[in-house]
Amino acid sequence: MGRKLGYFFYPRSVAVFGSFREGAIAREILRNIVEGGFEGEVVPVNPRGGQVEVAGGTFEISEKLERPVDVAIIAVPAKIVPSLIEEIGPLIRGAVVISAGFSEVGNRELECELVEKAKKHGVRLIGPNCAGIFGVHGKFFGSFEVRVRRGGLALISQSGAFGGAALAMGNEEGIGFSAFVSYGNAADLNESDFLEYFADDPNTRVIALYIEGVKDGRHFLRALRYASVRKPVIVLKAGKSASGAKAAASHTGSLSGSYEIYRAAFKQAGAIEVGEMEELFDAAKAFEMYPKAGKRVAVITNSGGPGVLAADKLEELGLDMASLSGKTVEKLRSFLPPQCSVRNPIDLIADADYMRYRKTIETVCRDDNVDAILVVCVPPIFVPSGEVARAVIEADCEKPVVVNFMAGELVRDGVGLLEKEGIKNFPTPERAARALFWLSLR
Repeated sequence: MGRKLGYFFYPRSVAVFGSFREGAIAREILRNIVEGGFEGEVVPVNPRGGQVEVAGGTFEISEKLERPVDVAIIAVPAKIVPSLIEEIGPLIRGAVVISAGFSEVGNRELECELVEKAKKHGVRLIGPNCAGIFGVHGKFFGSFEVRVRRGGLALISQSGAFGGAALAMGNEEGIGFSAFVSYGNAADLNESDFLEYFADDPNTRVIALYIEGVKDGRHFLRALRYASVRKPVIVLKAGKSASGAKAAASHTGSLSGSYEIYRAAFKQAGAIEVGEMEELFDAAKAFEMYPKAGKRVAVITNSGGPGVLAADKLEELGLDMASLSGKTVEKLRSFLPPQCSVRNPIDLIADADYMRYRKTIETVCRDDNVDAILVVCVPPIFVPSGEVARAVIEADCEKPVVVNFMAGELVRDGVGLLEKEGIKNFPTPERAARALFWLSLR
């Protein structure tokens, strides 16, 4: 359904229009494309010509575009964008218009003219007033935002600034991205088109969507339903309050509408709504690891307090603390020290080492009453966190295992080992519990 937009995220050739002086947006985008390892043709374009040096290479600046390219990235003054599209329309398939100064500042006529020129030549538009796009698996970083590691999350953001912050936060959280698109004013292509595209993109495992408002509610609901059937779709809706809705209208010129209507639409379509940025990434991390999880959870911890916090949060979220079978309890008692609690949460006590964690995970995993496991580790200074991380990695368990190693420097080595194996760490017991909650919604 959405495959036709592939040239934006896997282009073979790209032209960048704008100023290439030091600090200019077009130069930064060009640098990002080159440093990101793009393997196709890159053409910088400016009527003044000349040369530009980026990423250790020198590029000749073309005075005009003379041969066909898949995508044009445009960062020139708003007033000349329509005439530029008129000129290059026959040579391009898609345009990403970074330039601001259109409907978001009340200049609707200029935006209509831009769309008209694009339609005339069969060119699809992203933007205007956007931060650009990434096709991470195509090694294409057509934006001035921070580059990200390759993975399975496609991030669709109405706001460029939110998108940039989210990419940086994703890097901090160890998330891998398949793509990023900031679509700004959505003069042509909008969130619905990208939902349909990423639903069919083989490199995308989970879709995250930040929206302030949509223009075509029916198309949006149809696209959201289409995508949600195929992949987890996580939605963060801004403009829920009256003041937030007002701010959204002035930001991208979008109609926020009643939040209750949006909320009902998300639920009806099977999307997963989150309330804040941190939750968006926790959900994304969970779905990068597992497609879904059941509601019955076993908590394994070496510290009673965090185990109780995890149990409280799981119950609050409507998940069940799994009732361990008599056989499981008997097996745990056979190898755990007598002071350990073999009820759920299972407390392995402070000196729990590699073997105690591993055998417990494997034993609990074989219990038919358990759908998923939450492992908490607060290592004392005499048990390296890497030892517990290896136990999690090497345990023979086919069920979803979510981990909470805390905190900071104390668990850095362990978290690093987990990351290498694609196991994401959730920094608090509550966030780990919430990750299992998101998985239970699929």
